[in-house]
Amino acid sequence: MGSFYLLGVVVFILGNFATAAPSPADSAAAAAVTCSSGFTATTAQAYVTAMDPGWNLGNTLDAIPNEGDWGNPAAQPATFDDIKAAGFKSIRIPVTYVDHFTTSSPTWTVDPAWLSRVSTVVGYGTSRGLRVIVNVHHDSWNWFDLTASGANYTAIEERFYRLWYQIGTTLACTNELVSFEPINEPPSSTDASAAELNKLNNIFLQAIKDAGGYNAQRVVTLVGPTMDSAKTIQYFQPPNSSFTNPWAIQFHYYSPYDYVFLAWGRSIWGSDADKSALDTDFANIRNAFPNVPMVIGEWGSSIAVSESAARWRYIDVLVRTAKKYNMATVLWDNGGDFFDRSARTWREPAVKDLIINAQKGTPNALADSTVDGAATNQSSSAYIFHKVGATSVDQTLTFALNGTSITNVVLGTTSLTKNTDYTLSGSTVTFKAAFLTKSGLNVNDAVGVKGTVTISFSQGAALPIQLVQWNVPTLSSTSSKALSNTQVNIPVAWKGIAKLAAVKAVTTDGVYLFDDWTVYLGPLQQARITYNGQYNWDSSNAIITSTSVNQVLALGKATVFTFEFFPRVAGNAVNYTLTV
Repeated sequence: MGSFYLLGVVVFILGNFATAAPSPADSAAAAAVTCSSGFTATTAQAYVTAMDPGWNLGNTLDAIPNEGDWGNPAAQPATFDDIKAAGFKSIRIPVTYVDHFTTSSPTWTVDPAWLSRVSTVVGYGTSRGLRVIVNVHHDSWNWFDLTASGANYTAIEERFYRLWYQIGTTLACTNELVSFEPINEPPSSTDASAAELNKLNNIFLQAIKDAGGYNAQRVVTLVGPTMDSAKTIQYFQPPNSSFTNPWAIQFHYYSPYDYVFLAWGRSIWGSDADKSALDTDFANIRNAFPNVPMVIGEWGSSIAVSESAARWRYIDVLVRTAKKYNMATVLWDNGGDFFDRSARTWREPAVKDLIINAQKGTPNALADSTVDGAATNQSSSAYIFHKVGATSVDQTLTFALNGTSITNVVLGTTSLTKNTDYTLSGSTVTFKAAFLTKSGLNVNDAVGVKGTVTISFSQGAALPIQLVQWNVPTLSSTSSKALSNTQVNIPVAWKGIAKLAAVKAVTTDGVYLFDDWTVYLGPLQQARITYNGQYNWDSSNAIITSTSVNQVLALGKATVFTFEFFPRVAGNAVNYTLTV
């Protein structure tokens, strides 16, 4: 995983491999480590059961070139305290080594200070009784890239063995709470590269075995190409039977791509077809590797970009479906998304509560929202929207109670009065106009999020409902000339929720800027472009990326970018034209 997500899914599987592992370089290895501390052997199934659910310390020790270079504070013990207190049972610690080698072939020595730092952070987890997965992370798309032009497999094997020998030596005497994962999301797209990856899984096992200590008994999580479930099913081969490690396969799940990565305007998820597709993905890999433990080592739906009700539903359904197929889950967190490590607070506590309750099998109530891809507007019970200038009226929200009942409704820290501020009827809550008016949803109040109503239920997670006074945002200008390789930052006055819902891009003669096949999608997706690669935003700007600018120039046609906002209703959008 990089700054956010990569496609794929993580699974642990018991078994043995069938490909012979190479011998270590003759002079590279020192004497194997012997240990005096304790180690209680475990099975992969027991380990996976005990580690669920887990959390990723993302964009930290895996940052390039150094820890802290991607905007997160250095890993610290308090974070491990907080993650354990939230109910998580394990932490995956991604680590990148590409900038920490002090020698080259044949020794590939890793800076001892870096190995010591990795050991220290692993200890933050084990000393708190957390299970810890340690890996080699962004090296995968650097020197380890099996798909790179001219990739030298022999050189990769040598370096990989030496790296894992040193990691194995450093962590040889850690207890059974520590497991190893050879490489994160290794690029592989051919039969030859997939075969080489299976061989490298064996080289990894040989390296940690040669390092000594408890490594021959340690749980390991082996990988298929890109850690994608379909490629794992197609290509993964078990290791040589001479290795004694209880082992697993890891796969990552960021699907459907358009929803998770906000591509082509998709802000909707949760139809029966959506749930069935997720179930099928998990069923396929479970059926390929029956009766074995599995872990989804990375997954998520970002607070930063997704609509709340769809996000809550996705989280709940994914965790419950994983549990159905006996898979543990490990949430990807890049540090800027779910947990604020500096403030030591969850940016949206409902996320961790939904996960913990779903994993336990405790029902969660969920906010209703649009799930029909053919819809022209998107509704959501995660918000109460009121447009400036309109008279306040009663507003009704609907919930899927899932066997729960509503027990309390709070604004900030103040409990609201039933039958005065709101009324209940079955699965609906109606907020009275008088309450909304005094809460800032009225004719004259300033735009913005005016507060959060928290609805608690008899079981499961409480849900935060935002009160939003909105108007159509304004841009500082409406057009400019496209300049090659130059992104366009357009100052925006946000007037409600400060993020984009989608961006539509069509030339002035009606040609879609990208992906003309989106004409076959629903009205909220046609001609929409993809977040991050083709558009973006920050606290002050709507952004047209250089990729989109260059496409405008390539077509040679003025293009209208329609910036769409939440609520996704007719009229809540503004146009910006790039001329050529």
